[in-house]
Amino acid sequence: MWGHAGKGVEMRCPYCRAENSRVIDTSHDNRGGVRRRRECEACGQRFSTYERPILATPLIIKQDGTREEFDREKLIRGIRISCAKRPVSAADIERLVGEIESALQAMGRSEVSSRVVGDMVIAGLKELDQIAYIRYAIVYLGLDDLRSIRTEIDRLLES
Repeated sequence: MWGHAGKGVEMRCPYCRAENSRVIDTSHDNRGGVRRRRECEACGQRFSTYERPILATPLIIKQDGTREEFDREKLIRGIRISCAKRPVSAADIERLVGEIESALQAMGRSEVSSRVVGDMVIAGLKELDQIAYIRYAIVYLGLDDLRSIRTEIDRLLES
């Protein structure tokens, strides 16, 4: 067990910044993460924490050949833009990004093409929201005229 006997991990309360909280409930997700519901021992407020294992994600090889670290927040921002004003929850976006990150880690490779990540996003958005999928596809697939966009929409309607 982590932390002190019976006290759990030291976690600052987001309300009063006190260091002592107690765990009320713990649940696990299918990616190895742990969600804990906590109560601050100083002010009594409740809050949740999420712990996930730190696994190595591969470097992303960009189209110009440069390499950069996988950036979870950058991926979330890109997907959020595609999902703007659509009925897609923040939890759905987090779940999709978590699935992509887990899939990249499971590959066990030190480097992966940005195309692999883009393909995963495309597949996930296609299931999540077709309008968000088309928005992302316009940029990712380089659909630069109405005919190519219409072809992609027709493909969606046929499936």
